[in-house]
Order: sequence, then C-alpha cells, then structure tokens
Amino acid sequence: MKRENILTGSPWEDKMGYCRAVRIGNIVEVSGTVAIVDNDKVKATDAYAQTLNIMERVAVVLEDLNVSMKDVIRTRIFTTDITSFEAVAKAHSVYFKDIKPTTGFYEVSKLIAPEYLVEIEFTAVIA
Repeated sequence: MKRENILTGSPWEDKMGYCRAVRIGNIVEVSGTVAIVDNDKVKATDAYAQTLNIMERVAVVLEDLNVSMKDVIRTRIFTTDITSFEAVAKAHSVYFKDIKPTTGFYEVSKLIAPEYLVEIEFTAVIA
C-alpha cells in the first residue's frame, strides 16, 4: 500500500522525525496537534479556543488527504487541566456532535510549552 505523509514545514518534523499526518490505504493517523496561540483569537488561558483552533487546522490537514472530519473514528485529548473538560468538550462537539468518534480525555503534567492547554490526536478510516 502507498504511504502518504503530510508535512507542514515545521522545523520539528526533521529534528524529531515525524509528520503531521500519515495515510496508508484507508487509514489516516494525525499527530498530536496543539493550537496556534496568537493571544488575540486564541489565548494561552482559553481551552475552548485552543480546541477549536486544533479542530479547524486538522480539518484542513485531512482535506489535503481527501478525507473529512466525518471519517474520524477516534480522538485522544490531552490537557494540562482536567477541569477544562466542559470547554474542551463544547469545542469538540462543534465538529463531532453528530459524528461521535470514540475518544479519551487525559490530564498530563505538561505539554511541549506552557501556553498549550490541549493537544489532540486523530484517527480516521475512510469507508
């Protein structure tokens, strides 16, 4: 089966040896994705805005692979503050209210930088 890597140009892709997403056959895995915190629309203290930003950006990555959010079967949500559950869930439901992928919600001590409250991984399967 053909392997298709989606790269974003991040310097970490070469430093760490990863890509944003990989598609093999009908399976797509999207790496853990954090928000682009700009302190205007997406603040370091706003878990809802960070989650929505992640969803918007991953939707574009999936489109590059001719896949859509409706093909997502699983999300894994990592947060540095478990009390942000309601805000994260509300943003998650903007895209997945009707799709309802399986998910996990995990509190971790830290993400890659202190301004990130949420990181999400995605798995999609094209039927």
